[in-house]
Amino acid sequence: MGLIITILLGILIGWLAGKIFGSSHAWWVNLIVGIVGSWLGGFLLGGLIPDMLDILGIISLGGLISSVIGAVILLWIVSLFRGKK
Repeated sequence: MGLIITILLGILIGWLAGKIFGSSHAWWVNLIVGIVGSWLGGFLLGGLIPDMLDILGIISLGGLISSVIGAVILLWIVSLFRGKK
């Protein structure tokens, strides 16, 4: 069940980051960006954004915010290498 939630949240976070950044990719790219961006956001922002609104002990609002920020940072880094936004 945890893997399914991770995949669904990865797609959602990648999609949301793509909308914020203004890029459009396939769903599988959103999945990769969402999962890697979540890790990046947790690594860079771990402890800076407090865990609030813990939902069922699985998802926290602070974790979602840091995941989206990490995914947007990842999209920005990828756009630097691809040379376009």
